[in-house]
Amino acid sequence: MSQMQRVTILYDASQAVLSTFDADEVLQRILTIAQDYFHLRTVAILLLDEETRELHVRSHIGWSGEAEKIRVPMGVGLTGIAAKIKRPVYASDVRKDPRYVSTASGTVSELAIPLMVRDAVVGVLDCQSDNLDHFDKETIDLLTLFSTQASMALQNARLYSLEQKRATQLQAINSIAKHATSVLELNQLLHSVCTLVQRCFPGDHACVLLREEEALILRAQHGSLTALLDEGEAFPCEAEWWNNALDSGGIETIGDLSRHEGKSRICEDAQSRISIPMISYGQPLGLLVLSSREPNFFAHTETQPLESVADIFSSAIQNANYVHRVKQLAYLDGLTGIFNRRYFETRITEEIERARRFGNELSLIMVDVDKFKSLNDNFGHLLGDEVLRQVSSLLSRQIRKIDVVCRYGGEEFVILLPQTAVEQALHVAEKLRHAVEEWQFPGVPRTLTISGGVAVFPKHGNTRDELVKAADAALYGAKEAGRNRILSAGSALPAHAGG
Repeated sequence: MSQMQRVTILYDASQAVLSTFDADEVLQRILTIAQDYFHLRTVAILLLDEETRELHVRSHIGWSGEAEKIRVPMGVGLTGIAAKIKRPVYASDVRKDPRYVSTASGTVSELAIPLMVRDAVVGVLDCQSDNLDHFDKETIDLLTLFSTQASMALQNARLYSLEQKRATQLQAINSIAKHATSVLELNQLLHSVCTLVQRCFPGDHACVLLREEEALILRAQHGSLTALLDEGEAFPCEAEWWNNALDSGGIETIGDLSRHEGKSRICEDAQSRISIPMISYGQPLGLLVLSSREPNFFAHTETQPLESVADIFSSAIQNANYVHRVKQLAYLDGLTGIFNRRYFETRITEEIERARRFGNELSLIMVDVDKFKSLNDNFGHLLGDEVLRQVSSLLSRQIRKIDVVCRYGGEEFVILLPQTAVEQALHVAEKLRHAVEEWQFPGVPRTLTISGGVAVFPKHGNTRDELVKAADAALYGAKEAGRNRILSAGSALPAHAGG
């Protein structure tokens, strides 16, 4: 399945969810999309009856006319197990799977995906095929994302029936949802939805905070208050308030922020705030936070619409992340698996702009494998390819997480080092040179070395072309000086004078 087809599936499903608030009509459209795109024999959505703890068919394609009478207890069959453990369950051959409970004749493989609203199971998307092992990992991942659209449909329909009189807020939710599902670039999504939330809901300032590894990062904000963090900055480790807010999974309202220490504050002039966790499949993605300069501003705020917005936002973030992962494949070098020149051209422009904005330095290292042509001529291209793979692995292991290593072309590599001065960059480049020189390359009966050139923004260049030209000239100088050495731009003396 192509990248465009994947994006189309998510887009069509999103549009189906947003086309109407009638749950039956939306679910039938979602099932049709699922059947057509994934070539399914039968597909159904089963809902969970909270009182009996049984699943019953709400909408289906391909099942028998008695499907509506089927009741599946929690924990029974693939659908019941998926609902119980809150994770997709797959049987590649139901004839050999003791968990399988027959609901349609001719089924060979079956995939059951729980439908989640926040951390609660509301039903199951059941997909059946008459082909053996019909669902590969990529299809399961995509169907799992696709199932969030069915969850959204159910949630939207429930909200509409409960909140019909609150037309203004429903219109705001729908507007945000339409915008969120039409934007697939994460950074643009975060900023645009954050702006819409601040305009459509009460409060003076809206922030989106995303959990990344063990930190909470401010990713987007909009409003009239003064934020204490810049976008991209993380809250201090000791600011445990956000850990508690995420782990609890519930909305947290603080009416008087003057009683809280500065490390727990988001906006300097905020007097009250409300934090809504964004959760997808039980995993906290981050927080949607509204702040006000008035104390106790959110004391009587209806939280249901905000929860709906957070759910929509969570689904949109997951979609954007998935599309981003697909697009990343275009930025990977097919031979080495590291980033390619196309990605380098994108990142160097971004990093120069970021360094210029914050007054930081940015270092660029260009390295080249010495005498690589003779290696290919003497030992063949297969060995040469393996050398390039191992060199790229060595370079990647020696740098920080914020650094970027790319294959520039042939046997040449580039490394971007944000917030790094020339002395530090020379030290890194020398570490890379030493790592390659000391490495024993299997099948290569001689020592392999690299030469490198270092250039730093803004000292050696203010633009992409100037910086690359300076680093390239330093690399050429290192080659001319005898190889296996590092030179900085504008320097006649090598950092190392090896043979």
